[in-house]
Amino acid sequence: MAKAPLAALAALALNAMLGACQTYGSERSGSALADPDPPAFVEAACGGCHAVEPPFLSPNPHAPSFEAIANREGLTRDTLGAWLADAHNYPEDMDFDLEPEHVEQIAAYMVTLRREDYVPAE
Repeated sequence: MAKAPLAALAALALNAMLGACQTYGSERSGSALADPDPPAFVEAACGGCHAVEPPFLSPNPHAPSFEAIANREGLTRDTLGAWLADAHNYPEDMDFDLEPEHVEQIAAYMVTLRREDYVPAE
């Protein structure tokens, strides 16, 4: 009799541990896995130039959408985070610094926009 509750408890613990596991980057591609909403500050900080969510129409035609950036070949959460963390990389129009937690949140959100069937706009 004691084996059934113990087995159920072990199954619950395993399920909880597996639920806490997350992967990012190319392993996390596909819109079905994407959080549909960017972090709250992203629209205010980035949305004046970049399209940060569907339908991905950038207000500034020279600023790529978050989707276009996320689907660049070779881009990973780590490379994106490193680029965002160094303001010297930014174009002249992007004259601001991001807090480390914002860098992490933006990079995590953007990699959810990766799609295997992505076709760049002409």
